[in-house]
Amino acid sequence: MDLVPVLEEPLKKVLGPATAKVMAEHLDLHTVGDLLHHYPRRYAERGELTRLAELPLDEHVTVVAQVATARVLRFNGGSGQRLEVTITDGSGQIQLVFFGKGIHKPHKELLPGTRAMFAGKVSVFNRKMQLAHPAYQLLRADTADGTADSAEVAEAVGSWAGALLPIYPATAKLESWKIAKAVDLVLPRAPEAIDPLPESLREGRGLVPLPEALLKIHRPHTKADIADARARLKWDEAFVLQVALARRRFADTQLTAVAREPKPDGLLTAFDAKLPFTLTDGQQKVSKEIFDDLATEHPMHRLLQGEVGSGKTMVALRAMLAVVDAGGQAAMLAPTEVLAQQHHRSITEMMGELAEGGMLGGSEHSTKVVLLTGSMGTAARKQALLDLVTGEAGIVIGTHALIEDKVQFLDLGLVVVDEQHRFGVEQRDALRSKGKQPPHLLVMTATPIPRTVAMTVFGDLETSVLDQLPAGRSPIASHVVPAADKPHFLARAWERVREEVGNGHQAYVVCPRIGDDEDDKPKKGKKKSAEDEAEKRPPLAVLDIAEELAHGPLQGLKVEVLHGRMHPDDKDAVMRRFAAGETDVLVATTVIEVGVNVPNATAMVIMDADRFGVSQLHQLRGRVGRGSAAGLCLLVTEMPEASPARTRLGAVASTLDGFELSRIDLEQRREGDVLGQAQSGVRSSLRMLTVIEDEEVIAEAREEATKVVAADPELEGLPGLRTALDALLDAERERYLDKG
Repeated sequence: MDLVPVLEEPLKKVLGPATAKVMAEHLDLHTVGDLLHHYPRRYAERGELTRLAELPLDEHVTVVAQVATARVLRFNGGSGQRLEVTITDGSGQIQLVFFGKGIHKPHKELLPGTRAMFAGKVSVFNRKMQLAHPAYQLLRADTADGTADSAEVAEAVGSWAGALLPIYPATAKLESWKIAKAVDLVLPRAPEAIDPLPESLREGRGLVPLPEALLKIHRPHTKADIADARARLKWDEAFVLQVALARRRFADTQLTAVAREPKPDGLLTAFDAKLPFTLTDGQQKVSKEIFDDLATEHPMHRLLQGEVGSGKTMVALRAMLAVVDAGGQAAMLAPTEVLAQQHHRSITEMMGELAEGGMLGGSEHSTKVVLLTGSMGTAARKQALLDLVTGEAGIVIGTHALIEDKVQFLDLGLVVVDEQHRFGVEQRDALRSKGKQPPHLLVMTATPIPRTVAMTVFGDLETSVLDQLPAGRSPIASHVVPAADKPHFLARAWERVREEVGNGHQAYVVCPRIGDDEDDKPKKGKKKSAEDEAEKRPPLAVLDIAEELAHGPLQGLKVEVLHGRMHPDDKDAVMRRFAAGETDVLVATTVIEVGVNVPNATAMVIMDADRFGVSQLHQLRGRVGRGSAAGLCLLVTEMPEASPARTRLGAVASTLDGFELSRIDLEQRREGDVLGQAQSGVRSSLRMLTVIEDEEVIAEAREEATKVVAADPELEGLPGLRTALDALLDAERERYLDKG
């Protein structure tokens, strides 16, 4: 009999249709293998109680605790009754409430001194934490003679009476102990799991075999068992993913591309000669890496990441000029129209007469730089398309409009993608298919990403890092302004904005929302936390704040608004006026987050800063301090001092190091959204691996995977690995990896 199907057996056959249905709907578990890979979230030691003070709000939790008190209260003139039970972990306590008919059984069973596992959703009532109607499971009394309270209890906790109780990620529909019972039914099949790791690798690293790891993760006898199992299962995940990426890189080296070598005294030389500054060492080093790639007959696949404002655009532009020199065309893909226009404007300004190909006054080395966006007028669009197909335009900057079928290039040699995480992999792919042969690819990220994320999400790309800021950039001072605790701080913030404007500078005020009728109606759904009213009101809006400022603290200054729902021509006009210094204060949404470059803007006030992510705040802050004057960034929040949101803002205020912040961001967010939508498939396959903590495992797995693939690209000698790879690359994920 073939071994694989045992783990592919549907849970319905093993657990019965009812349980299987709940598992499929709520936990996305469908086969025996899925359940074997649904690992315990943590383990409670028998006799140990869960720390109640650390329970997260609004989440389904499983706790082990002891009943302290229980009392029945009557209300509604005695017609209604509720049971209140206080449970304790020895230091903190939390209240359980049961209502109506549901109180009889717990009233009988939850006597003071009883220990049990409780499962439910933590909420706050009258400023106290509580679990309403929790499910519970009594734990046998640890009496001296070891007798259980009842046979039924022993049965329910599981036949297994080890020292460590596994606690599974559970849902209200399926408590942890029910999942544990289901696991008991499938564990006997673990020995039939096929090991994906090559034996030499497993033995070389002292990792336990897969069946043993599965037994130890679900039913450990000691903490050492858990450690062994985790080490092994992390390796599987890291290794299988890295093999998939290594095979992608290997396949890429088999593709051919046109080598693009710049002419010795062409456009690039002319451009460098008119630069008013010298490139930083970092820019020179990274440019060399890129030029070396461009000169080979395989397509470059490179990730260029660096600090906000480290001059990535300059590096990308020089690569584009080199390709134009070599007779090809270069396309830059930007995530928004505002940004595409901004890039177009700054690139044509940087190039001067070199961007005036075909025009009077253009230089002999010049080329044409065209813009292509969705909202362009028909005539302009026609002209742009014509310039691309004839090769008149060497450089095109655009949004998704570049990807449409109508767009044809004469000879596309390089694609630069700005802001990768906003582009699905499909888009990258569609643009690459426009070349006669695959064009070279350079991906730029706006904010730095930790090395491990680069190795997982962008694992099919080589990485270049720019880590020094160009000369002439000024430091930015950042402060948190606690508007609720200290209203006078906010008043002072507006005074600071007036001072900056008084000194001849300009300021941004950023709000999370636009505030027109189109704005999202308040979404139903759960509130994050009851501790603060700040969360309950809608986020502050551009139109309201601009109005308040113009008639209040910033009266007399020229205040304008900018947001995504304005007509593109209006947006452009507002940006031009701001760039020209005609506007003092620009009140905007995050449309200014990326790439907007106004060196005279020195101050930024971010309203409701707690509603933005760490990387986003860092990104926004990068809009000030771009000139010779020092920058100032004020993070306004109404969150209470002890809240996680305030901690996060404190972190942003305390450092300008984007790499450090990206780590904090990752640690704070759930692993799930780190990798964004396009990458969700790969993410959901990582159950044990945490992208931040397991940096070493990921790096080593990448090395091993590269070796394995170089030796055996088709993995013919490794059937177990092939099987695991196929499982990882089911349809959704295959799509992601194949289009990288």
